[in-house]
Amino acid sequence: MTTSPAGPSLGAVVLAAGESQRMGGRPKPLIERDGVPLVRRVAQALVDAGVDEVVVVLGHRAQAVAAALASLPVTSVVNAAYAGGRISSLRAGLAALSPDCEAILVALADQPLLEAADVAALVSAFRGRGAVRALVPRVDGVRGHPVIFERSVRDEILAGGSGFGVRQWLDANPGQVGWHDSDRPGYIEDVDSPEDLQRIAHRHGCAMRWP
Repeated sequence: MTTSPAGPSLGAVVLAAGESQRMGGRPKPLIERDGVPLVRRVAQALVDAGVDEVVVVLGHRAQAVAAALASLPVTSVVNAAYAGGRISSLRAGLAALSPDCEAILVALADQPLLEAADVAALVSAFRGRGAVRALVPRVDGVRGHPVIFERSVRDEILAGGSGFGVRQWLDANPGQVGWHDSDRPGYIEDVDSPEDLQRIAHRHGCAMRWP
């Protein structure tokens, strides 16, 4: 992918600010798959897929999560209001991206199976999307991440109220949303509870552990 003189063509927001309450406050982005923190794996996948600008939104345990991103060509921003929920972090990340991004991906920091090939396939599908303005990956009928959308969608989200995020925009504009149907589990596997570590490790043959 190329970068235009006016600014990056493709941007991404990685949401890594949550309090991980179901994990007892231990930050999910620092869970390691095969020795690599999940937040680093996701950011690296985006970079390797050719995303021009990656913003990682930090909050809970921000310093430790930022350290896991050392040496990667990404920008970290801290959402001081992260306790208010995911939408506040999303909006902080979207606002931090260059206004010249032609398309934006929103990824989660706890997607252990997401690979650069998954990101690249989603971007390719988006470029051939037709009339829709957003594309959502879907595996066996289950919605996943990253979600990708036009710059105008980002503008509309930011123009909405503090409780208006990607899901609210998708629900309000179903006719402008397309689906990227795939059998790739990286789009839908994320870590919500301690039991997920063992389940994902067993199902996909990888090592999942806390640092």
